[in-house]
Amino acid sequence: MTVVRIRRWWIGVVVAAVVSVGCTSAPSASRATTTTTTTTIPGSTATGSRTPSASLTVAPDRAQATYQRAAFGPAWADVDHNGCDTRNDVLNRDLTDKQWRDGTHGCVVVAGTLADPYTGRTLTFVKARASEIQIDHVVSLGDAWRSGASQWSPPMREQFANDPLNLLAVDGPSNQSKGDDDASQWLPPNVAFRCAFVERQVEVKTKYDLTVTAAERGAISAVLDTCG
Repeated sequence: MTVVRIRRWWIGVVVAAVVSVGCTSAPSASRATTTTTTTTIPGSTATGSRTPSASLTVAPDRAQATYQRAAFGPAWADVDHNGCDTRNDVLNRDLTDKQWRDGTHGCVVVAGTLADPYTGRTLTFVKARASEIQIDHVVSLGDAWRSGASQWSPPMREQFANDPLNLLAVDGPSNQSKGDDDASQWLPPNVAFRCAFVERQVEVKTKYDLTVTAAERGAISAVLDTCG
């Protein structure tokens, strides 16, 4: 009887251990199937968490009257030395159904389709009408100049002007309407894109340690408060 009881006790311990292992594995399986919805736009380095606007420094604009485009170097330089200028790098990144000029090794885009983030419309790019689709600095060069870039070295300003993180192919008239405005002065007509747009501005300003005005900070916070 004693031997039988010991054997039954031991079997009970083994079964309990197996059940215990099976129970502890269930939460891991549950975590593995959990998904997170994120908003991304071309060139962004965000990992899925919204960039906190609290990290931005609030300061008045400065050096506004002295801004000149030439201070940021020649337009669309080949700063990454890949044999293709920045404008065509962005067109290649943001357009679909692309066609290229012969002999440019897939660099110079002559036609393509853009899902325009600023208007929400689908646009056709044809190089003969290149101004209809433009490359926008999400944080404009004028805004950057007023918020810290006036103190940078020329090479750093050229890097900023050609940083893919800060560039988007967009509807030309919308880009002209935006000009050098910050988030307190202009937001994309496409309301569904405003969260991604403002998040990108925060990401760029954080990367380059650029300041925001009090009005700009308020506008950024107001948009981010509406985001999921």
